[in-house]
Amino acid sequence: MHANIEAAPSKVPEVTLAFWLIKILATTLGETAGDAVSMSMNLGYAISSLIFIGIFVVAVGAQIAAKAFHPFLYWYVIVTTTTAGTTMADFADRSLGVGYPGGASVLFVLLMASLGVWYWSAGSISVNTVAQPKIEMFYWVAILFSQTLGTALGDWMADTNGLGYEGGALVFAAGLAVIAGAYSYTNVSRTLLFWSAFILTRPLGATVGDLLDKPLDDGGLAFSRNYASAILAVIIVVCVAVFSRRTAQDGGWRKLTTLTRAAKDQSALRAVLPRSGSHHCGLFTSRNGAAKLSGRLV
Repeated sequence: MHANIEAAPSKVPEVTLAFWLIKILATTLGETAGDAVSMSMNLGYAISSLIFIGIFVVAVGAQIAAKAFHPFLYWYVIVTTTTAGTTMADFADRSLGVGYPGGASVLFVLLMASLGVWYWSAGSISVNTVAQPKIEMFYWVAILFSQTLGTALGDWMADTNGLGYEGGALVFAAGLAVIAGAYSYTNVSRTLLFWSAFILTRPLGATVGDLLDKPLDDGGLAFSRNYASAILAVIIVVCVAVFSRRTAQDGGWRKLTTLTRAAKDQSALRAVLPRSGSHHCGLFTSRNGAAKLSGRLV
Protein backbone atom coordinates (compact mmCIF):
# COMPACT_ATOMS: atom_id res chain seq x y z
CA MET A 1 0.00 0.00 0.00
CA HIS A 2 1.20 3.49 -0.76
CA ALA A 3 0.40 6.26 1.69
CA ASN A 4 1.38 9.87 1.23
CA ILE A 5 0.81 12.09 4.22
CA GLU A 6 2.14 15.21 2.59
CA ALA A 7 1.24 16.03 -0.97
CA ALA A 8 1.13 19.08 -3.17
CA PRO A 9 -1.33 21.54 -1.61
CA SER A 10 -4.62 21.76 -3.45
CA LYS A 11 -5.76 25.19 -4.62
CA VAL A 12 -9.46 24.32 -4.62
CA PRO A 13 -11.82 23.65 -1.71
CA GLU A 14 -13.16 20.27 -0.78
CA VAL A 15 -16.30 19.50 -2.77
CA THR A 16 -18.99 19.21 -0.11
CA LEU A 17 -22.58 20.36 0.30
CA ALA A 18 -21.24 23.70 1.56
CA PHE A 19 -19.26 24.05 -1.68
CA TRP A 20 -22.40 23.68 -3.78
CA LEU A 21 -24.39 26.05 -1.56
CA ILE A 22 -21.80 28.81 -1.96
CA LYS A 23 -21.49 28.02 -5.66
CA ILE A 24 -25.23 28.57 -6.20
CA LEU A 25 -25.11 31.81 -4.20
CA ALA A 26 -22.12 32.97 -6.25
CA THR A 27 -23.89 32.22 -9.53
CA THR A 28 -26.97 34.11 -8.36
CA LEU A 29 -24.76 37.07 -7.44
CA GLY A 30 -23.10 36.83 -10.84
CA GLU A 31 -26.48 37.17 -12.53
CA THR A 32 -27.66 40.17 -10.51
CA ALA A 33 -24.27 41.95 -10.57
CA GLY A 34 -23.75 41.27 -14.28
CA ASP A 35 -27.19 42.68 -15.07
CA ALA A 36 -26.52 45.66 -12.80
CA VAL A 37 -23.51 46.66 -14.89
CA SER A 38 -24.77 45.78 -18.38
CA MET A 39 -28.39 46.91 -17.95
CA SER A 40 -28.75 49.27 -14.98
CA MET A 41 -25.59 51.17 -15.92
CA ASN A 42 -26.42 50.88 -19.64
CA LEU A 43 -22.89 49.79 -20.57
CA GLY A 44 -24.09 47.03 -22.87
CA TYR A 45 -23.00 43.41 -23.06
CA ALA A 46 -19.75 43.91 -24.99
CA ILE A 47 -18.25 46.60 -22.74
CA SER A 48 -19.49 44.84 -19.60
CA SER A 49 -17.91 41.60 -20.78
CA LEU A 50 -14.58 43.31 -21.35
CA ILE A 51 -14.71 44.85 -17.87
CA PHE A 52 -15.53 41.56 -16.16
CA ILE A 53 -13.01 39.57 -18.20
CA GLY A 54 -10.34 42.08 -17.15
CA ILE A 55 -11.31 41.67 -13.50
CA PHE A 56 -11.31 37.89 -13.96
CA VAL A 57 -7.79 37.89 -15.44
CA VAL A 58 -6.42 39.94 -12.54
CA ALA A 59 -8.17 37.74 -9.97
CA VAL A 60 -6.94 34.53 -11.60
CA GLY A 61 -3.41 35.91 -11.67
CA ALA A 62 -3.59 36.48 -7.92
CA GLN A 63 -5.08 33.03 -7.36
CA ILE A 64 -2.37 31.28 -9.36
CA ALA A 65 0.40 33.33 -7.73
CA ALA A 66 -0.82 32.38 -4.26
CA LYS A 67 1.24 29.60 -2.66
CA ALA A 68 -1.68 28.10 -0.77
CA PHE A 69 -5.45 27.89 -0.87
CA HIS A 70 -7.18 31.06 0.32
CA PRO A 71 -10.97 30.61 0.57
CA PHE A 72 -11.97 34.25 0.03
CA LEU A 73 -9.65 34.63 -2.95
CA TYR A 74 -10.93 31.41 -4.52
CA TRP A 75 -14.58 32.40 -4.19
CA TYR A 76 -13.85 35.91 -5.41
CA VAL A 77 -12.48 34.38 -8.62
CA ILE A 78 -15.60 32.21 -8.87
CA VAL A 79 -17.78 35.32 -8.60
CA THR A 80 -15.76 37.01 -11.36
CA THR A 81 -16.42 34.00 -13.61
CA THR A 82 -20.14 34.20 -12.92
CA THR A 83 -20.38 37.93 -13.66
CA ALA A 84 -18.27 37.56 -16.80
CA GLY A 85 -20.30 34.50 -17.76
CA THR A 86 -23.54 36.47 -17.45
CA THR A 87 -22.53 39.26 -19.82
CA MET A 88 -20.63 36.95 -22.20
CA ALA A 89 -23.64 34.67 -22.56
CA ASP A 90 -25.96 37.63 -23.13
CA PHE A 91 -23.56 38.98 -25.72
CA ALA A 92 -23.42 35.63 -27.52
CA ASP A 93 -27.20 35.06 -27.36
CA ARG A 94 -28.40 38.55 -28.16
CA SER A 95 -25.74 40.83 -29.58
CA LEU A 96 -24.32 38.27 -32.02
CA GLY A 97 -27.79 37.41 -33.23
CA VAL A 98 -27.33 33.63 -32.99
CA GLY A 99 -30.11 33.19 -30.45
CA TYR A 100 -30.14 30.89 -27.44
CA PRO A 101 -29.52 27.62 -29.35
CA GLY A 102 -26.63 29.12 -31.29
CA GLY A 103 -25.06 30.76 -28.25
CA ALA A 104 -25.38 27.62 -26.13
CA SER A 105 -23.90 25.50 -28.93
CA VAL A 106 -20.88 27.78 -29.36
CA LEU A 107 -20.25 27.86 -25.63
CA PHE A 108 -20.61 24.08 -25.36
CA VAL A 109 -17.97 23.61 -28.05
CA LEU A 110 -15.64 26.04 -26.27
CA LEU A 111 -16.10 24.21 -22.96
CA MET A 112 -15.47 20.80 -24.52
CA ALA A 113 -12.40 22.17 -26.31
CA SER A 114 -10.97 23.61 -23.08
CA LEU A 115 -11.54 20.33 -21.22
CA GLY A 116 -10.10 18.37 -24.14
CA VAL A 117 -6.90 20.44 -24.22
CA TRP A 118 -6.61 20.11 -20.44
CA TYR A 119 -7.00 16.31 -20.62
CA TRP A 120 -4.60 16.02 -23.55
CA SER A 121 -1.98 18.04 -21.69
CA ALA A 122 -2.36 16.63 -18.16
CA GLY A 123 -4.05 13.26 -18.60
CA SER A 124 -6.89 14.17 -16.24
CA ILE A 125 -9.54 16.84 -15.73
CA SER A 126 -10.16 15.95 -12.10
CA VAL A 127 -10.29 18.91 -9.73
CA ASN A 128 -8.17 16.87 -7.34
CA THR A 129 -5.17 17.60 -9.57
CA VAL A 130 -5.45 21.39 -9.38
CA ALA A 131 -2.21 22.16 -7.56
CA GLN A 132 0.15 23.54 -10.22
CA PRO A 133 -0.04 26.82 -12.17
CA LYS A 134 -0.46 25.05 -15.52
CA ILE A 135 -3.36 22.95 -14.25
CA GLU A 136 -4.90 25.98 -12.56
CA MET A 137 -4.99 27.85 -15.86
CA PHE A 138 -6.83 24.96 -17.51
CA TYR A 139 -9.17 24.76 -14.53
CA TRP A 140 -10.14 28.43 -14.56
CA VAL A 141 -10.65 28.59 -18.32
CA ALA A 142 -12.97 25.58 -18.06
CA ILE A 143 -14.76 27.21 -15.11
CA LEU A 144 -15.30 30.42 -17.10
CA PHE A 145 -16.75 28.59 -20.10
CA SER A 146 -18.93 26.36 -17.90
CA GLN A 147 -20.35 29.41 -16.13
CA THR A 148 -21.06 31.10 -19.45
CA LEU A 149 -22.70 27.98 -20.89
CA GLY A 150 -24.81 27.61 -17.76
CA THR A 151 -26.04 31.18 -18.10
CA ALA A 152 -27.04 30.59 -21.72
CA LEU A 153 -28.89 27.40 -20.78
CA GLY A 154 -30.73 29.18 -17.97
CA ASP A 155 -31.87 32.04 -20.19
CA TRP A 156 -32.87 29.61 -22.94
CA MET A 157 -34.97 27.52 -20.57
CA ALA A 158 -36.66 30.45 -18.82
CA ASP A 159 -37.33 32.67 -21.84
CA THR A 160 -38.30 30.31 -24.65
CA ASN A 161 -40.04 27.28 -23.12
CA GLY A 162 -42.78 29.07 -21.24
CA LEU A 163 -41.51 27.84 -17.88
CA GLY A 164 -40.61 31.22 -16.46
CA TYR A 165 -37.94 31.74 -13.85
CA GLU A 166 -39.52 29.55 -11.18
CA GLY A 167 -40.11 26.71 -13.62
CA GLY A 168 -36.60 26.95 -15.00
CA ALA A 169 -35.13 26.84 -11.50
CA LEU A 170 -37.18 23.73 -10.70
CA VAL A 171 -35.99 21.98 -13.89
CA PHE A 172 -32.33 22.58 -13.11
CA ALA A 173 -32.83 21.67 -9.44
CA ALA A 174 -34.34 18.38 -10.61
CA GLY A 175 -31.32 17.82 -12.85
CA LEU A 176 -29.01 18.36 -9.88
CA ALA A 177 -31.07 15.89 -7.84
CA VAL A 178 -30.53 13.29 -10.57
CA ILE A 179 -26.77 13.93 -10.47
CA ALA A 180 -26.80 13.63 -6.67
CA GLY A 181 -28.62 10.31 -6.99
CA ALA A 182 -26.07 9.09 -9.54
CA TYR A 183 -23.28 10.08 -7.16
CA SER A 184 -24.83 8.20 -4.25
CA TYR A 185 -26.07 5.05 -5.97
CA THR A 186 -23.97 4.47 -9.11
CA ASN A 187 -20.35 4.18 -10.14
CA VAL A 188 -20.55 6.92 -12.76
CA SER A 189 -17.30 8.89 -13.08
CA ARG A 190 -17.05 11.42 -10.25
CA THR A 191 -15.24 13.81 -12.58
CA LEU A 192 -18.11 13.66 -15.08
CA LEU A 193 -20.65 14.21 -12.31
CA PHE A 194 -18.69 17.16 -10.91
CA TRP A 195 -18.56 19.03 -14.20
CA SER A 196 -22.22 18.21 -14.94
CA ALA A 197 -23.24 19.59 -11.56
CA PHE A 198 -20.98 22.61 -11.97
CA ILE A 199 -22.67 23.49 -15.25
CA LEU A 200 -26.22 22.97 -13.94
CA THR A 201 -25.72 25.02 -10.78
CA ARG A 202 -25.03 28.03 -13.00
CA PRO A 203 -28.44 28.15 -14.75
CA LEU A 204 -30.10 27.42 -11.40
CA GLY A 205 -28.40 30.48 -9.94
CA ALA A 206 -29.11 32.47 -13.10
CA THR A 207 -32.85 31.77 -13.00
CA VAL A 208 -32.98 32.58 -9.28
CA GLY A 209 -31.11 35.82 -9.97
CA ASP A 210 -33.54 36.70 -12.75
CA LEU A 211 -36.43 35.89 -10.45
CA LEU A 212 -35.08 38.38 -7.92
CA ASP A 213 -34.37 41.37 -10.17
CA LYS A 214 -36.65 41.13 -13.21
CA PRO A 215 -39.82 43.28 -13.36
CA LEU A 216 -43.11 41.92 -12.02
CA ASP A 217 -44.60 41.94 -15.52
CA ASP A 218 -41.81 39.59 -16.63
CA GLY A 219 -42.38 37.16 -13.78
CA GLY A 220 -39.71 38.55 -11.46
CA LEU A 221 -39.85 40.05 -7.97
CA ALA A 222 -38.51 43.45 -9.06
CA PHE A 223 -35.78 43.72 -6.40
CA SER A 224 -33.12 46.31 -7.04
CA ARG A 225 -30.15 44.64 -8.74
CA ASN A 226 -27.71 46.53 -6.55
CA TYR A 227 -29.66 45.72 -3.39
CA ALA A 228 -29.96 42.03 -4.27
CA SER A 229 -26.25 41.85 -5.18
CA ALA A 230 -25.22 43.43 -1.88
CA ILE A 231 -27.33 41.00 0.16
CA LEU A 232 -25.99 38.00 -1.76
CA ALA A 233 -22.41 39.21 -1.32
CA VAL A 234 -22.85 39.48 2.45
CA ILE A 235 -24.37 36.00 2.64
CA ILE A 236 -21.48 34.55 0.62
CA VAL A 237 -18.86 36.22 2.85
CA VAL A 238 -20.54 34.83 5.97
CA CYS A 239 -20.83 31.33 4.47
CA VAL A 240 -17.19 31.30 3.35
CA ALA A 241 -16.02 32.47 6.77
CA VAL A 242 -18.11 29.92 8.67
CA PHE A 243 -17.50 26.91 6.45
CA SER A 244 -13.80 27.69 5.99
CA ARG A 245 -13.32 27.75 9.75
CA ARG A 246 -15.11 24.43 10.17
CA THR A 247 -13.13 22.89 7.30
CA ALA A 248 -9.87 24.10 8.81
CA GLN A 249 -10.79 22.54 12.16
CA ASP A 250 -11.77 19.25 10.51
CA GLY A 251 -8.64 19.31 8.37
CA GLY A 252 -6.44 19.88 11.39
CA TRP A 253 -8.06 16.95 13.19
CA ARG A 254 -7.62 14.70 10.13
CA LYS A 255 -3.97 15.69 9.83
CA LEU A 256 -3.36 15.03 13.51
CA THR A 257 -5.05 11.62 13.23
CA THR A 258 -3.01 10.72 10.16
CA LEU A 259 0.27 11.75 11.73
CA THR A 260 -0.59 9.81 14.89
CA ARG A 261 -1.28 6.69 12.87
CA ALA A 262 1.99 7.16 10.97
CA ALA A 263 3.89 7.49 14.23
CA LYS A 264 2.30 4.30 15.54
CA ASP A 265 3.19 2.48 12.31
CA GLN A 266 6.75 3.74 12.61
CA SER A 267 7.06 2.52 16.20
CA ALA A 268 5.59 -0.88 15.33
CA LEU A 269 7.93 -1.37 12.39
CA ARG A 270 10.98 -0.32 14.35
CA ALA A 271 10.10 -2.91 16.98
CA VAL A 272 10.33 -5.75 14.43
CA LEU A 273 12.95 -4.49 11.99
CA PRO A 274 16.57 -5.47 12.48
CA ARG A 275 18.69 -2.96 14.31
CA SER A 276 21.19 -1.29 12.04
CA GLY A 277 22.96 1.98 11.56
CA SER A 278 19.84 3.39 9.95
CA HIS A 279 16.73 2.91 12.04
CA HIS A 280 14.27 4.11 9.43
CA CYS A 281 15.53 1.67 6.75
CA GLY A 282 14.47 4.05 4.00
CA LEU A 283 10.81 3.82 4.96
CA PHE A 284 10.43 6.94 7.05
CA THR A 285 11.92 10.35 7.30
CA SER A 286 11.27 13.01 9.90
CA ARG A 287 10.72 16.72 9.52
CA ASN A 288 9.95 19.19 12.30
CA GLY A 289 9.46 16.33 14.72
CA ALA A 290 6.53 14.83 12.82
CA ALA A 291 6.71 11.44 11.13
CA LYS A 292 6.27 11.53 7.38
CA LEU A 293 5.45 8.36 5.53
CA SER A 294 7.45 8.33 2.31
CA GLY A 295 7.80 4.74 1.19
CA ARG A 296 5.99 1.44 0.80
CA LEU A 297 4.21 -0.32 3.65
CA VAL A 298 4.10 -4.09 3.15
